Amino acid sequence: MVYVLDKDGKPLMPIQKHGKVRHMIEDGRARVVKRTPFTIQLTYEPETHCVQNITLGVDAGSKHVGLSATTEKKELFSAEMTLRNDIPQLMTSRRQARRTRHYRLRHRKPRFDNRRRPKGWLTPTMEAKIRAHINVIDDICSILPISRIVIETASFDIQRLKDEDIEGKRYQEGEQLGYSNVKAYVKARDGFRCWSCSSHEHLHVHHIIQRKDGGSDRPANLITLCEKCHTDHHSGKHPLDIPFPENKGSKGATEMNTMRWFLLDRLRAAYPDISVKQTYGYITNCNRNTLKMEKSHANDAFCIARNLTAGRTDETWNVTKVRCHNRHLEKDNFREGGKKRRNQGPRAVNGFQRFSKCVHNGKEAIITALRSDGRFKLEYYDGTSRDKIASRNIMLVEHVRTRIYTRRISHSTPMQA
Repeated sequence: MVYVLDKDGKPLMPIQKHGKVRHMIEDGRARVVKRTPFTIQLTYEPETHCVQNITLGVDAGSKHVGLSATTEKKELFSAEMTLRNDIPQLMTSRRQARRTRHYRLRHRKPRFDNRRRPKGWLTPTMEAKIRAHINVIDDICSILPISRIVIETASFDIQRLKDEDIEGKRYQEGEQLGYSNVKAYVKARDGFRCWSCSSHEHLHVHHIIQRKDGGSDRPANLITLCEKCHTDHHSGKHPLDIPFPENKGSKGATEMNTMRWFLLDRLRAAYPDISVKQTYGYITNCNRNTLKMEKSHANDAFCIARNLTAGRTDETWNVTKVRCHNRHLEKDNFREGGKKRRNQGPRAVNGFQRFSKCVHNGKEAIITALRSDGRFKLEYYDGTSRDKIASRNIMLVEHVRTRIYTRRISHSTPMQA
């Protein structure tokens, strides 16, 4: 599928006649403006600007996003996007660095008490995920004349996810009823003894999945350990083989409950001329079962668009949201003599940037690490990687900003785009 823009940059209907596109580029009637997805711009004024009604279905999520743009007869675009989940760790690192700096500079006037959060404030994780949704929708609207957006933003009953039979008064009588806090409940649940050595003295509450790895403060993720076992486990002296909780928690459901209305309101504000509608999961499930499709984000997005008789495309894009540049300027550990060490690498080396697409030995790859001496680490689309490849041995194909597009044909391995 080749996407087409008019002379003014407005999207037209795409074309599949690749021979015609090649002749138009050779004759100067069109020029390439984007490689992935492949997009051309006309250099002349077409006779007509007729476009069809295109519906964009969006399967919103906290980790993955499904997208499908369809007309009544054909699917024009299909993609699955993977969102970033490293923001909590980055925020923890930033908080530790600021706290350390505050301790070193005791003369600084504290400023954390006079800062108010604006109306509509969201956590950095929620803000990044909502912006990722809107940015990928912007990408699609820039190459296709979208006339309608349908988005599924699910609402979850977290209590019912834990207990399917809960009802009425039991919503107010949780497992921690009668306990002052979570710590007291966990210690009482474990019989006020260490899980490892059964000691009753100096008890601590330990996170099975650490907070920096996405763990929560829910009781199922907490366990009672004595001070010695807790210290030995974290220091690595005697690591404990603690079983992971069966239920990994409801973090994704909580995030969707938080972001659903913000996402809808921002989309409606960003596209006042496009109809933005909401749909529900049971409708998507019914349509998917009617078409006998397997569960996937791209298939859900196709069902959300509700052009169920449209022919499916055999081309699906895998979109990965990445962090292209590190904003942590200096390392936390100082050199001998109190000198600071630079934490940032070079933004560009010999014209190459991180996550730039290149070709090495006839295989397309992505640059995952840069070195100032001109040697890079490459990751190929078949999953293999090589390190210390000189820049003179690779050819630049395309610079990537924050979203990597990889083409997949008929559920096969990623292909060169």
